[in-house]
Amino acid sequence: MDTTTNESKPYGTVLIKAKDILDFLLATTDPPTLSDISRGLHASKPTILKILGTLESLGFVWRDTTTKQYFLGTQFVPYAQKAIATFNIVRVARPYLEDLRDKTQETINLGIVRDNKMILVEKLESPTSIKLQSTIGGSMNMYSSAMGKAVLATYDAKELQAYFKSHKLTPMTPHTITTPTKLQQDLKTIQELGVAIDNEENEEEVYCLGAALQKNGELYGAFSISTPKYRLPKERRAAFVRLLLDTRHAIENTL
Repeated sequence: MDTTTNESKPYGTVLIKAKDILDFLLATTDPPTLSDISRGLHASKPTILKILGTLESLGFVWRDTTTKQYFLGTQFVPYAQKAIATFNIVRVARPYLEDLRDKTQETINLGIVRDNKMILVEKLESPTSIKLQSTIGGSMNMYSSAMGKAVLATYDAKELQAYFKSHKLTPMTPHTITTPTKLQQDLKTIQELGVAIDNEENEEEVYCLGAALQKNGELYGAFSISTPKYRLPKERRAAFVRLLLDTRHAIENTL
């Protein structure tokens, strides 16, 4: 018997409905009543009530007997603490970055922000013989790297001004952007396209495409494709941009 179709579907309709209820509780500003949840999820009150009763008995929700409103339960606290303690952006992103490396055949980098620097936490080397200078644990300037500029493009005006006040834009190569005005113009383009470009700005003869990783207002880091510039003609560059954006979307959906 062919089970491929069944294997691709989530198992447990009640579990899915329970998650819908929990998501509703998480998203609402004011704690909802049974009627609110029923209307919001377009489900009958008896069905919602049965699931809420089970969730309440397990400690995942609790009900105020006076207002009849439902709240997320304290049972989630240890789960949240464990999730935060074991969260690792490298672990989450790596499968998608490996796929990007295989599709591009170029070096893929993953970085996080520390003290206004990009710290390289993962590097998947190109299978070609050319090796780039960056090493895991090393740092690079935000203003001159694709990952760093992608992150700077997420900053608001106040954060950006604070960055400029504390950092001199020292040239890394003859192509480095060294004035705040010109860099701000570049960041606006990045905001429009969703992709940052390092065109020999951090290392000569090296071209990078980068994107920030963020979700629900939380910045997790950034990743990039790095390649010798001669290997990236215009038509190949467009394909890399699409792959970069697809990868960002996949990682952010997983976060």
